[in-house]
Amino acid sequence: MTIHPVTILGEPVLHRRAVEVKEFDAALKELIADMFETMDAAHGVGLAAPQIGVGLRIFTYQLENDDGVPERGVLVNPSIIRGKISGANPDPDEESEGCLSVPGVDFPLKRAEWVRMRGFDGDGTPLDFEATGWFARCMQHEYDHLDGKLYVDRLNDRYARKARRVRKDRGWGVPGLSWMPGVDPDPFGH
Repeated sequence: MTIHPVTILGEPVLHRRAVEVKEFDAALKELIADMFETMDAAHGVGLAAPQIGVGLRIFTYQLENDDGVPERGVLVNPSIIRGKISGANPDPDEESEGCLSVPGVDFPLKRAEWVRMRGFDGDGTPLDFEATGWFARCMQHEYDHLDGKLYVDRLNDRYARKARRVRKDRGWGVPGLSWMPGVDPDPFGH
């Protein structure tokens, strides 16, 4: 298993739709193992393949939940059905979100409180489950990566302005930027 650098906002693979996995083979299993290794080293609750520079529709996660779903897993070629997203402003204390590809910052964001996920595990076995609360937030966040979206792309105007300032101040938004979990300082202070 290998820990990969995590790409930062501006890397092209993060901003385009990932392609479907065609074969459930040894190479896929190795990629998934690397993703888990990288996610763990980064202290993340999820990691999408584009975040390590691989434009495939795969994400890993590790998050306790009340939905009867194993707390650690992988989704390959997922689809999502989202519940309604409230039009209210997000609560900065209860609804702040961060991202390994936007390292060291977080912003409030409204998400649906319920989603239904369908896809496959690393062996090609079908998966179909519902997620609620923070687990639903995690599923939406990682799924967005597969469509070339980051959570900062969904922020309301107030927080989007703040995110643009951070992006400018940190020199993000250009290709070639990354950080290495376990080597570089942890941007979230774990």
